[in-house]
Amino acid sequence: MSLLHQAVRQDPLEELSRFRGEFYPCLTRRADVLFELADAVLCADGPGRSVVELSLVGEHRRGHGGLYDAPAAGRVEVARLRRALAAVPLPRAADGRLGLAADITCWLRPDAHTSPQRILCHTYGRGKDRHIPVPGWPYSVICALETGRSSWTAPLDVLRLAPGDDAATVTAGQMRELVERLVSTGQWQGGDPDILIVVDAGYDVPRLAFLLRDLPVQVLGRMRSDRVLRRAAPPREPGTRGRPSRHGGEFVFGDPATWNTPDAATVTETRLYGVAAARAWDRLHPRLTHRSAWTAQLGALPVIEGTVILLKVERLPSGATPRPVWLWWSGTDATAAQVDLLWQAFLRRFDIEHTFRLFKQTLGWTCPRIRTPEAADRWTWLILAAFAQLRLARPLLTFAGLGRNRPRPTDSPLPESAATSGTSARRPFVPPEHRNPPAPVPDDHPDARTPSRPHATTSTQSAKRAPRHRKRRSSLLLAHAAQVKDQANGCQAPVRLPPDLLRDQTACYSCLVRLNLALCGFTLHTRLRRGVVPFLRLMWASSRLPSVIPASDVCRLGATL
Repeated sequence: MSLLHQAVRQDPLEELSRFRGEFYPCLTRRADVLFELADAVLCADGPGRSVVELSLVGEHRRGHGGLYDAPAAGRVEVARLRRALAAVPLPRAADGRLGLAADITCWLRPDAHTSPQRILCHTYGRGKDRHIPVPGWPYSVICALETGRSSWTAPLDVLRLAPGDDAATVTAGQMRELVERLVSTGQWQGGDPDILIVVDAGYDVPRLAFLLRDLPVQVLGRMRSDRVLRRAAPPREPGTRGRPSRHGGEFVFGDPATWNTPDAATVTETRLYGVAAARAWDRLHPRLTHRSAWTAQLGALPVIEGTVILLKVERLPSGATPRPVWLWWSGTDATAAQVDLLWQAFLRRFDIEHTFRLFKQTLGWTCPRIRTPEAADRWTWLILAAFAQLRLARPLLTFAGLGRNRPRPTDSPLPESAATSGTSARRPFVPPEHRNPPAPVPDDHPDARTPSRPHATTSTQSAKRAPRHRKRRSSLLLAHAAQVKDQANGCQAPVRLPPDLLRDQTACYSCLVRLNLALCGFTLHTRLRRGVVPFLRLMWASSRLPSVIPASDVCRLGATL
């Protein structure tokens, strides 16, 4: 087994600095503008609705002309950037296995009639039981999956599908190149468990397993509930004439009479889904014909055997009616323990949907109105590089639990137990100050309000304003932003964040970027308006900063700059 995932106890700041050092040489044309554009995506106060808004961020020091010219005329060495992404520490399972998820997300461009290479993309959720095709650019994304109560993934590769491309064929070639890079960078070595590839029902899972049969991978995917598979051919009896049969009896997903006794069965009690019952049948394969993707296949079509798993749960977290889930695994002779691991690994595949949501809603991947697909590819790689830096910066934050005790006074020191466990490491809530407060209205101004001139009302009673209900998470984020502000004013306690704010990527992005929280115990970036280099780049380029820096040292460093 490879010791890479066990011995990478390296400094996260060094890993982040190393990746940024590898990212800059990948920009071979308009390098400075593209590099600062990625920093502007990270340090913007909110999702960018257009490329021009990123020029207002302090980390972007170029003009509008260079900003528009960078995605259109810049150049990104994609092969080198892919190697850099494959070399970062990747999440693994308890047994050291790498889990990869592949899916297709679309950059919809329905109004870009002059943009070339658009494809009709199937969209879901735009109406009740309606699937509307919308023109756009589909991208095939491969991510490494994490374990535990987290929705983070590690994007490793992205590829845009051209008109006429087959999703399974393109994903197979993309996955083959990625596995070769993982082997060359030492992420997988001889003796390690096979890499598990998880896909959804949009892929032809047996065909994907057939195209990757010579690699150390196993393919797991969902099948439609109307499929019909075949069992293994029965042994040929002596004296039987004619051609031997290649397929056995039918296994109809919708007909329980054809299932027979399962080869393995498990029952597991889960927190979200209640009782989860799984049954597995070994050595089932689809009966292939010379149609669609198998048209160019010469000779006899292969027999691709695998294990079929039927998963039934008691309830769903959303309250909807649960439906049975059919899975197909490229391996055979699955044990009861392997069946449990397989259906749980498939549920982790949905974390890639949270990554797509973060790309689009928070990082603003699909917000710019880019005309050419080549410029869209460059912008997509910038988003992946920004997300990789955000993921590498996660260990640099200290976390704390959400206690129900009252906040301590600002002048009262924290006890040793609170400093370690973080049960009372919260400051009183202080409303954030506006960056540009409105100017006071002069007394002689006609709009100035005086006590003798009350507001007009339409009834005899004063109008009551409807109470404004704020989200609990937003108030917590503002409270921790005030805590960072208190620390910058002289408090020596490190910044601590509640763990439930870091379980999904959007809240962690808000903690890291939008509220300017700490990478090393102080603000993520400081906008120096005297022409000095961005403080974010200076801090990330430094590889020997401690994990927590007192506020006094930060003040001295700022005075030195």
